[in-house]
Amino acid sequence: MTPELAAQLGLSGLAGRASGQALDQRSQFPSVPYDAMDVRIATHHNGDVAARVNLRFDEVLEALRLIRRIVHELPAGATCSPVELPQRAAFGAGWVEGWRGEILVALELVPDDGGVRIRRCHCHDPSWQNWPVIEHAMIGNIVPDFPLINKSFNLSYSGHDL
Repeated sequence: MTPELAAQLGLSGLAGRASGQALDQRSQFPSVPYDAMDVRIATHHNGDVAARVNLRFDEVLEALRLIRRIVHELPAGATCSPVELPQRAAFGAGWVEGWRGEILVALELVPDDGGVRIRRCHCHDPSWQNWPVIEHAMIGNIVPDFPLINKSFNLSYSGHDL
């Protein structure tokens, strides 16, 4: 998977970064705690199974670095706060970096018997846009290589196993 084809097809996440796409929500659109963490984006340019495997090791090392820093910098006292839902109709969206790539969740709340209930929820797993890339990754390979290539992308069959 060349960097040019990966960009053209919108390949994201680990597979995209193994094909030269330096895209990661944690560094491009950082939220707490990543806004103060200097997240290092690991990339490779070969776009093959070996690049995806090597990138996994690079990302494990970066994740361990981030975890150590987060744990070291945890403030004393409570580390969580309650979530208060609005008591009116509301819409919200969240966009985060998951291990397969960008995850988008859209949620709509509507009034219901003095409270609110979920009217609509849409979860977008990056597998949806990455599945068509498998076809291109198979070009020039033999059929017995398919399981290895397929699993190196590690996409979700349902797309909703968040």
